[in-house]
Amino acid sequence: MLLPDSARNRLVGIGIASLAYLCFAVLDTSAKWLVGSLPVLQVVWLRFVTHVLFMMVPMARAGGRKFHKVRRPGLQLLRASMLPAMTALNFWALQYLQLAETGAIQFAVPILVALFASWLLGERLDTGRWIAVLVGFAGVLVIVRPGTAGFHPAIFLSLGNAVLYALFNLLTRRLAATDPPAVTNLLSALGAVVVLAPFALPAWVTPTQWQQWLLIALTGLAGGTGHLCLAHAHRFAPASTLAPFLYQQILYMTLLGFLVFGDVPGKAVVIGAAIVIASGFYLLWRERRVDAG
Repeated sequence: MLLPDSARNRLVGIGIASLAYLCFAVLDTSAKWLVGSLPVLQVVWLRFVTHVLFMMVPMARAGGRKFHKVRRPGLQLLRASMLPAMTALNFWALQYLQLAETGAIQFAVPILVALFASWLLGERLDTGRWIAVLVGFAGVLVIVRPGTAGFHPAIFLSLGNAVLYALFNLLTRRLAATDPPAVTNLLSALGAVVVLAPFALPAWVTPTQWQQWLLIALTGLAGGTGHLCLAHAHRFAPASTLAPFLYQQILYMTLLGFLVFGDVPGKAVVIGAAIVIASGFYLLWRERRVDAG
């Protein structure tokens, strides 16, 4: 159930979303470390297995009553199928790219949300918004650097993840209006466990270090908490209000990338990210002008 749109509720939503983006940065850092020694699909599968285990605690306390409140099973199934796909694309990209690079590509998500909202929901994009979308994609090209020595094909994995993530955000907002966030979160993770099991288990490699098991647990905890927070945030604030705050994730990812892996983002990533961020903030400014008008 969506809450009334007010300044206080928007601030609460922004705060919850900020916690979600910190969790996602921790998730990506843990996953990047794990895919260096374990198969990618196994890491993705274990991430959702631990996610489900952590989510079963609050659901058990509710006695399963919340499952009776699912009103959009079709959309829940669609969301559950998108989550493992976008996670696998992201984890594969993390094998080859810096955290700051994959994080910078995610800055295209608010721009893609505006574009998909126009195509799928019939929301109008005026000339100013179209210019912002095109400038944002120009920033993505600066990050991607096609045709240069700095280009890596794994960037397409990250771009695919961004497209799915934008659609995922639109679905999350739609489901937040009808279904409990905890149920949406758990159903998506359960769907991912079922879908990925036939692919992950045949290539199983048993973790041999306690650090691996610790990070596997952390992926589930960070991922589950992040998605639960994001679903709750969409109850408090519209997607257009929350989307620009995705940009703070680059700060977390750049810092963690440096502390854990010693990565320093290149000039192209910094310049491209700045262009995409400016485009996203312009879209936010336009939305607020429309709301005020």
